[in-house]
Amino acid sequence: MTKSKKLVIFVPKKAMAYKKRGKLLCSQREHEQLEKISRSKTQEFRKVQHSTIFLMYMDNKPVSEIARTVGLSRESVYANIDKALAFGPIGALNDLAGRGVSAEISDEDKAWVINLACSSPKDHGYANELWTYSLLSRHIKENCVAKGYPRLKNAGKSYVHGILDKEGIKPHKITYYLERRDDNFEEKMAQVLSVYKEIQIINRIESGQEMPERNHTTVSYDEKPGIQAIKNISAQLLPVPGKYKTVGRDYEYKRLGTLSLLAGIDLHSGIVIPLVEPRHRSAEFIKYLKKLAGHYPEDWKIRVILDNHSSHRSKETMKFLESVPGKFEFVFTPTHGSWLNMIEMFFSKISRSFLRQIRVESKDELKQRIYQGIEEINQEPVVFKWKYKMEEEKIETTEMST
Repeated sequence: MTKSKKLVIFVPKKAMAYKKRGKLLCSQREHEQLEKISRSKTQEFRKVQHSTIFLMYMDNKPVSEIARTVGLSRESVYANIDKALAFGPIGALNDLAGRGVSAEISDEDKAWVINLACSSPKDHGYANELWTYSLLSRHIKENCVAKGYPRLKNAGKSYVHGILDKEGIKPHKITYYLERRDDNFEEKMAQVLSVYKEIQIINRIESGQEMPERNHTTVSYDEKPGIQAIKNISAQLLPVPGKYKTVGRDYEYKRLGTLSLLAGIDLHSGIVIPLVEPRHRSAEFIKYLKKLAGHYPEDWKIRVILDNHSSHRSKETMKFLESVPGKFEFVFTPTHGSWLNMIEMFFSKISRSFLRQIRVESKDELKQRIYQGIEEINQEPVVFKWKYKMEEEKIETTEMST
């Protein structure tokens, strides 16, 4: 039986020098110091030589060009670059061969740097909420000896950045997340999507009929608070051919306050039922429900898809619902699931149309123009359709009794 031979590849030491290296970072002050040294006639020759290497490397010059310029081999240039990446360019200049601390940084040293980056600056007595590479490298230099990591004494921003970048740690950045606070998120989402599916089926059946034979409807409801009434201080200039290409406005303006739009869109007809009020408390929500009830025949039942705002569950609201038993059915979206509510698409539409860049003389004018804008939209109503595909698993739909 023939024994298999192992293929052994020897990598020359020269090839090891050509590994990919990171960027060499330094402050503006350090860069100016390097430029001054590189032009100096009195500085030690090796410092002039090395500062030239660092400057050319930061300018993305090829290593072969750097080597020709300073009269060193490529391996020597790489060795100096590695030292600058470890200690920073100024630290490398002050830590020439045979002097100072060894350039060898242990895994324990690196672990301490990573551990620091994963802590908060305020826990170390700083005002910063997040680390910057400058602050982190300064903290390392000032505390490494006392903590038992003296080899990091000359570690610069570039080296600290390199350690963290290798681990994918970016302590100067924030990634936001949304913690799920609704244990029944999937169940509630399925309920809302089932309603949408039921409506699409009903709409297909009723397509072409002038008078739908039903006595119920479904409305997607929400509030859009904080619509600003903004007044121009100076006259608005309209475009003039050959003179003004755009509408002209003074930079200064006056804020007159805000209004809240309470609105629901009928998912069968696309008609929007609005109510504009100064606020959106329980009192305004109840006022809207009364308006909504008056919009339909007296014997109709109204199913409302809405979020979990406090006014939708308040004692005042519950008391009103008890006074009209069977009139309303609420289907709540999950907490942080308002994107499931179709009315949000309508709010996005009006924000990009008649509310965009709106200017008024008073809050009353803003109120009137909101009503006018919605009335214009209702002249050609759009029935929104949910395009989210539910999973193939069976989800029971509950039809409202007719």
